[in-house]
Amino acid sequence: MVTTELIRRYPFFAGFNHDQLTFLAKAGNELSVEGGHHFFYEDNLLKSFYLVLDGIVAITLNIPDRDVLQPLSNQITNNLITRDVTVSTVHEGEIFGWSAIVPPNFSTANAKASSPCRVVEFNYKALQPYIEDDCCFGHMLTLKVAQIIRERLRDSRIESLAEAII
Repeated sequence: MVTTELIRRYPFFAGFNHDQLTFLAKAGNELSVEGGHHFFYEDNLLKSFYLVLDGIVAITLNIPDRDVLQPLSNQITNNLITRDVTVSTVHEGEIFGWSAIVPPNFSTANAKASSPCRVVEFNYKALQPYIEDDCCFGHMLTLKVAQIIRERLRDSRIESLAEAII
């Protein structure tokens, strides 16, 4: 069972009032998964977002494998042989699967447990009625997601700059 006491200690939930935290807790379900578990794949329709309690989650993208000869037929049909590249890692206290909150709700990457993980899965559909009744809650949730996107873009830019320098 997810409690308000559990989620309120994580930075993402700062600023939500007690009623909003209660509703978030009711929409949450604690899960334990083994390393290698895929939470979702790129372009999946997402119905949930996640808070990492323990463990590490890799955010990966499938890119064409340059070490493999790609047959012309695969290139024409866009059926390329790919490999996963980790673009980010999500640690304790961080959120992933934010695309569940942002229409059209399709994931922009893959999410895979790098180690055994304990997470809270928040069912976004269960949150929607509350968001419709409390626009302040919806606004706060949107701002929190925007902050995550901003931070990940910043981190990506810094990594790209570092690679260009090396």
